[in-house]
Amino acid sequence: MITPRTIKYEDAAPLVTWPEAVAALREGHALPKAQVGDIFLGPSEGSLLSRGAFIEGLGFGVKSVTVFGANPAAGLPTIQGAMFMFEPEHGQLAAIIDSRIVTELKTAVDSVLGATYLARPDCETLLIVGAGTVARSLIDAYTAVFPSIRTINIWARRTEQAEALTNAVTLPGIEISAVADLPTAAAKADIISAATMAREPVLNAEWITPGTHVDLIGAFKADMREADDALISSASLFVDSRDTTIHHIGELMILIANGVITEEAVRGDFYDLVSGSAKGRQSVDEITLFKNGGGAHLDLMTASYIAEKVTRAE
Repeated sequence: MITPRTIKYEDAAPLVTWPEAVAALREGHALPKAQVGDIFLGPSEGSLLSRGAFIEGLGFGVKSVTVFGANPAAGLPTIQGAMFMFEPEHGQLAAIIDSRIVTELKTAVDSVLGATYLARPDCETLLIVGAGTVARSLIDAYTAVFPSIRTINIWARRTEQAEALTNAVTLPGIEISAVADLPTAAAKADIISAATMAREPVLNAEWITPGTHVDLIGAFKADMREADDALISSASLFVDSRDTTIHHIGELMILIANGVITEEAVRGDFYDLVSGSAKGRQSVDEITLFKNGGGAHLDLMTASYIAEKVTRAE
């Protein structure tokens, strides 16, 4: 009988690294394809999201979190919950991990892994749209994996929030600034990473310069989106998983329902990119777009990496 290991944020955070986590996600997609399932409950302003996955060789994982967009005004995290890992041989509960460390690591690593296939390797300017918790993780993850980045601009609807994040981060050799003019900042960016709670597009195709990589994170439900029709339909479109995005997230569902794109517009997901059955960026001037859907299989891959690091440290 296994005694479940309880892993707190403060136990794991000092042990994990962004490059290792990116590698763990890449290696996880070399395993047999995951089975996944999601449950959404509650109103849009306060939802329960439970995501489960099975991966042969890793076992089972369920992450259950609440998502309350107004929580920061009350001094509380937007997302709260836990990740449960079950070993594959007998289905025993092996670990309970604070969802904060799993989500923090997985969300940014998901996007950065996508960028390793789709962004130009010499990218120097990163624009982050949104200034919440995910934005801070994106700063650390992108700069750890893309050492060519020299400028980071941060835009948020509330300029003071972008300024607060800018003032809280210092990275040697990198200029970090809050920007108020989103169209101008988008036109200058090599990588644009959007992590908002938007339900209407905040990024327009007409702002995007050839060669840019666009990374969309925020939309996780059927009524949410961050990019306009023209951007999604004209860019080279990739997702982390077809199974958790095409029929689940407004970013794609709305356009498919309206006949703007078809399911075949998605050129590949991580299983395709890792196996080589789909090619990533094909030219310097290509505009690539990646939808980070954040499925439960990604949580399980990330949680397995976290548990392994904690175990080795003991």
